[in-house]
Amino acid sequence: MSAKRDPVTHEHRQTLLQRMRRRPRNGGHPVGAEPVRWRLPALGAFTVAGALFVTTALNAHGLDLRESSVTDLDHVVLQERKHVNGQQDRVATLTEQVNTLTETINDTTVKKLQAQVAKLEGPAGFTAVQGQGLTVTLDDAPPSTVQEVEETGEVPRNALVIHQQDIQAVVNALWAGGAEAVSIKDVRIISTTGIKCVGNTVILHGVPYSPPYTIKAIGNIAELQASLDGNDYIHGIIQGSIDYDIGYDVEASTDLQIPAFTGSAKLKYAELASAPVQHP
Repeated sequence: MSAKRDPVTHEHRQTLLQRMRRRPRNGGHPVGAEPVRWRLPALGAFTVAGALFVTTALNAHGLDLRESSVTDLDHVVLQERKHVNGQQDRVATLTEQVNTLTETINDTTVKKLQAQVAKLEGPAGFTAVQGQGLTVTLDDAPPSTVQEVEETGEVPRNALVIHQQDIQAVVNALWAGGAEAVSIKDVRIISTTGIKCVGNTVILHGVPYSPPYTIKAIGNIAELQASLDGNDYIHGIIQGSIDYDIGYDVEASTDLQIPAFTGSAKLKYAELASAPVQHP
């Protein structure tokens, strides 16, 4: 015997099934319903990506934005080869210019100018000189004498040291005595040499030197000595050597050597400014 279907029970089951389809599972969306929360973020992400793609396409102008020198090794090698070839071409051009200038040295005018330069090198101080002459040594008074004089107050301390004017007086006297070449501390003196006193040192061509100062002069010994003896300023130095032991010594030699000047002979001088300087 088959069981009879209860019409009320069947309708009740249908209602329960419909409710189950609409009920969310684990707090999620209802069964059979499409999720809606992820749609807005996804839409925003797609919009941003699209904007980036459009911007990239506009900037690229149809070209590859990646640096070819980074991604293409062959391109790097080619560029370096072109650079090397360019440098080699420049070397070849300069070499050709040097060869052309070298060929002109055989010109008669150039030879005459070179001969004139060679004649002037000696008097200008650019060649070494050897011969007879004098060596004058100047030095400060010894510390013991300086201390003693300071205690008595007889003369100022500054009068017991060698200054630039003392060296200049000796050099000028040697030039006046016919010196062919002069050096100070084995530095050749030329027409542009300046002797400057800074503190307890003397500056020659920007280099400081401390006492004693050796001054060498090549020339006739008798004439050089007579020029020193007849100089009134040097008489004061000699008197200071007698009274306060200031160093003054003259030595004759038949074989002095004075080196050539090796520095720059270029003159350095001040220039007037184009516009007056405004002072506050």
